Amino acid sequence: MPSDTTEQPSGTRPTVVPPVVVQPGVEKLDSPVSIPEDTVFPAPTFAKATLNKRKRRTPQCIAHRGYKARFPENSILGFEEAVKAGATGLETDVHFTKDGVVVISHDSTLRRCFGRKDKILDRTWDEIKDLRTTSPPHVPMPRMEDLLDFLTRPGMEEIWVLVDIKLDNDAEDIMRLLGATMARVKQPPGGNWRERIVLGLWAAKYLPLAAKYLPGFPVLHIGFKTSYARHFHTVPNVGFNMLLPMLIAPGGLRFVRESREVQHRQVLAWTVNDKDRLEWCLRHELDGVVTDDPAIFARMREEFDQQSTASWMSLSIRTCLEVLRVYIGITCMFWLFRRRRRFGAADASPDLIQKVPR
Repeated sequence: MPSDTTEQPSGTRPTVVPPVVVQPGVEKLDSPVSIPEDTVFPAPTFAKATLNKRKRRTPQCIAHRGYKARFPENSILGFEEAVKAGATGLETDVHFTKDGVVVISHDSTLRRCFGRKDKILDRTWDEIKDLRTTSPPHVPMPRMEDLLDFLTRPGMEEIWVLVDIKLDNDAEDIMRLLGATMARVKQPPGGNWRERIVLGLWAAKYLPLAAKYLPGFPVLHIGFKTSYARHFHTVPNVGFNMLLPMLIAPGGLRFVRESREVQHRQVLAWTVNDKDRLEWCLRHELDGVVTDDPAIFARMREEFDQQSTASWMSLSIRTCLEVLRVYIGITCMFWLFRRRRRFGAADASPDLIQKVPR
């Protein structure tokens, strides 16, 4: 799958469609699913916006794959440094090995981060545990249980994690293995993992698996199309982590208002690095911002005053052009998908998530 999903660094041409939008499995997002009519996921209250030092409601700072801008991604070192920089939440990704060990990795292969062509699924944990990242300071890949152990350290009591469950995993296997890992690892002091972990689900088909293997865990839909995301309004308490350009684009703010004010759901945005976009998230009072550089956003959120006067052109020309490119690219891609099969139609037909008696 593509190696990165973040906004492009300054000075480079942004992609028309973010690579994650064409990740393996995305064409099957509209597979219908049935869940018991009384299914209710707990609200991820720990992912809500909090007050900054000015007593203003501001989005939480969520570190994308750790402190990705400065340290090897999805490493314990990156998570440590992200917390030091001011992150209150961590975003990470999971895959699993041949022998069923859940590991922290964005990619399904070892190529980009470890310089090996192998797929993680084709190797056992013993075969990859001694590998080191190609980027300095050359650290190992952690397991999910290593991340959970990290969260039990003194001083980490308020840090929570958004687990991005990639579509290129076998859905049943990854949810079963995640559930087994959560049950096996010692619960955090004074609480349980349900109060510290939120499951990031791209597709509706993961909802019954979450209820089956990880009962009582809160859920966020990770997405890039608001019409598809609205299907999740039918399931109580499911929040949203949405691609920022699609929230800025036409219809995006309407989705934010509907989700927060009518449905009472958390709304987060990914992956936000430029200061004008970070400020947009602050001014529109999102619940969280997923960013590669938590230090920058942590400073901005503490200093931000909602009552300050915004510039008449708060978004740069570059940002506006990128929003337009992404919006047109995703809209055209979904139109092509709908020509082949029904896919997240604009009216958000309720039959994608079917409620059935238990």
